[in-house]
Amino acid sequence: MLKRVYSAVLMLAMGLGAAAAWASLPDFTELIETNSPAVVKIHAVERVPGRTLGPPPGHQEVPEFFRRFFEQYEIPERQAQSMGSGFIISKDGYVVTNHHVVGGSQQISVQLIDRREFTAEVVGVDQRSDLALLKIDATDLPVARLGDADDLKVGEWVVAIGSPFGLDYSASVGIVSAIGRSIPNQRGENYVPFIQSDVAINPGNSGGPLFNMRGEVVGINSQIYTRSGGSIGLSFAIPVGVARDVIDQLKEKGRVDRGWLGVYIQDIDRDLAQSLGLNRSHGALVAQVEPGSPAQRAGLRAGDVILEFNGRTIAESAELPHVVGLLAPGTEAPAVIFRDGKRQSLTVKVGGMPGEETQVTQGDETDRQGGRVGVDVAPVDADTLATLNLDSGVVISEVYPGTPADEAGLVAGDIIVEVMGFPAPTSPEEFAEIEAQLPTGKPIAIRFYHRGRALFRTLQIDP
Repeated sequence: MLKRVYSAVLMLAMGLGAAAAWASLPDFTELIETNSPAVVKIHAVERVPGRTLGPPPGHQEVPEFFRRFFEQYEIPERQAQSMGSGFIISKDGYVVTNHHVVGGSQQISVQLIDRREFTAEVVGVDQRSDLALLKIDATDLPVARLGDADDLKVGEWVVAIGSPFGLDYSASVGIVSAIGRSIPNQRGENYVPFIQSDVAINPGNSGGPLFNMRGEVVGINSQIYTRSGGSIGLSFAIPVGVARDVIDQLKEKGRVDRGWLGVYIQDIDRDLAQSLGLNRSHGALVAQVEPGSPAQRAGLRAGDVILEFNGRTIAESAELPHVVGLLAPGTEAPAVIFRDGKRQSLTVKVGGMPGEETQVTQGDETDRQGGRVGVDVAPVDADTLATLNLDSGVVISEVYPGTPADEAGLVAGDIIVEVMGFPAPTSPEEFAEIEAQLPTGKPIAIRFYHRGRALFRTLQIDP
C-alpha cells in the first residue's frame, strides 16, 4: 500500500515538474505571427552565357582515333535559378536580402505571405558584407523592425523565419552561441563580425531575418557550416548594425565605401607576445605596411601591435577589419599601439577601400562592370614584386560576378602577369589597353599569381 502511495506521489511530482519546466519555456507564437508578413520569398534567375571550349594543351600527342573527343565544342547559354529569403524594411517597398541570393541576376521576383508577387529592382549590392537592397513597386507594406545587435547576449533566444528548401515562411528557434565570429569570405576578406547561433538554417533561409524575443531584427542569416548541405547547428547572421550602415549607403549612392588602413596583420601567440614584451596575447600585429597607405602616412610600421582603434579594444587581429571597415573614408581615428616595449598613441586618417569607388548599382548593363574581363586592377607594390621575383604586374582589387574573370576563378588579390602573350601590364591603364585588344568567342590564356603560386587559366569574352 505504501509503495503504491509513494509511486503515485512520485508520478505527481514528476508531472508537476515537467509542467513547470514547460511553462518556463518562451512562447514564440505571437512573435512569429506578428512578424511573418514582413518576411518575403525571393526567386532569382541569372543568365549564364555560353562559351566555347578548345582542345587542351598537348592534344596533338593523343592518338588520331581519340583526338576527336578533344575537339572544340560549344556550351550553350543556360539559366541558373536561386531561391532565398528577405524582409521588408519600409512601407514603400525596400527589401533586404543576401548578395549571394540575387547577385548577377537578370530577373528577381519577391513573394509576400499573402501570395502577392512583385518584380524587384536591385538598388545596390555589397559583396563584402553579402548584402543586397531591393525595391518593389508597392505601398503600405508590413515592415520588420530593426533592433540593436550590440545588446544581444550569448544564450539569448532568437527566431529565424524564411523559406528553407523553398518551404515558405518556416520558423526555427535557438539561442545565440557566440558573437563577433570572424569568418573570411570567398575572397579572404573579413569585414563582418557574425552572430553565431544554433538556429536551424538551411539553403533558402539566406537573406532572411533573425529576430530577438522583442520581435526586432538583430541579424540577417547568411552562412552555415555543414557537411551534408543541411543544418548541423552552426549558423551565422550579419549583425543588424553592419546591415543598417550598408543599407543606408546603398540607398543613398548604390555602393558602399569602407575605411582602409593598408596593413597586413596577424594574431599574436604566447611566444610572440613574450618576445615583443607584451604581458599577454592580444592585439593585431602589423606584419607589413603598404607603401603610400593611410597606415604608412600615420607612422605605423611593421612590428607595431595595434591594441585599440577608434576607441575599440582589439583583442585579436580579426577584429581590426570590423572596426576599420565601418568607418567612412577620411575619418580621423585615434589608435593605441605597442612599440619598443611601451604603449603609444597616434591618429590615423582612414582611407577608402581600393576599388570601392567603381562598385555601381547592379542591374545597369549598359557598361559591363570591370571592363570586358570583369576586374578592377591596381599597381603592385615594389615589395610584393620583389618577393615574387617579378618585374611588373597588376593586382586584382575587385572581381565582378558573372564576368569572364569570375567564371575563370580569379579572385581579388591575384596578380596578373600575362594575358594571351601580351607583356605584363604595369598599371590599370596598360591593362585596359591590353583588354581592348582581346578577341571574343575564343579561349584566352591568362597567367597570374594566387597566394604566391603561379597559375594558368583560360577565360572567354562573349561577342
